[in-house]
Amino acid sequence: MGIFASLFKKDSEQSPKVIGNVEDFVSLTRVYFQSVIAVNLGITNIRVVPDVAQFKRLFKIPTQAGKLGMGEKTAARKMLMQDYGISDNFFKEIDNSVKKNCRTQNDVQSYLFMYQGFSSDLMMLMGNLMQWKFRVPSIFKGALRTMTAKTVHDVCTKTVWKADDVHKTAMAVKQYKERLGYSEEWMTEYVYNVVMLAKKEPKKKNEVSKA
Repeated sequence: MGIFASLFKKDSEQSPKVIGNVEDFVSLTRVYFQSVIAVNLGITNIRVVPDVAQFKRLFKIPTQAGKLGMGEKTAARKMLMQDYGISDNFFKEIDNSVKKNCRTQNDVQSYLFMYQGFSSDLMMLMGNLMQWKFRVPSIFKGALRTMTAKTVHDVCTKTVWKADDVHKTAMAVKQYKERLGYSEEWMTEYVYNVVMLAKKEPKKKNEVSKA
């Protein structure tokens, strides 16, 4: 989560702070659900929720009502809603997923591992399946969101894929989805935001030279 540190560096240099990139969005999402875990289970050992620990230090989030995660949850939610336009249902699904899968502190590490696998496989799969669609200009946001929703629906409902690697990853994503309890709508919102943010980021020099 070194990306948050870079935001402070930009501020200290009095340069314009660029809000919105993939790493910030993904990191804030992790901070939110780790905060939910901390609040729900009454976790006091901050090392159990490393992203929350980093977020708390960098943004100097005060502990609310003596509970780790409460202030961080509120702050991360506010940032995600204000800076990225994330919907209320997005957070409700995370809350329900954590409640369902993390009943004791022994469940935390397996849940975090499962979520990481879900997120990584989902984005890898969507990148493979959508490819040219990702090159659609950002001005066509509605069309890109519709394409994303359709591809997510295919991933969740299609039983056979021609390419073995695609089939294997799609089956893994479906299993993660069922175990974690996320809906197609949640997956669409997550992927769509990552795609839109990625399109805003400057291309690397080697990519530009190839164009």
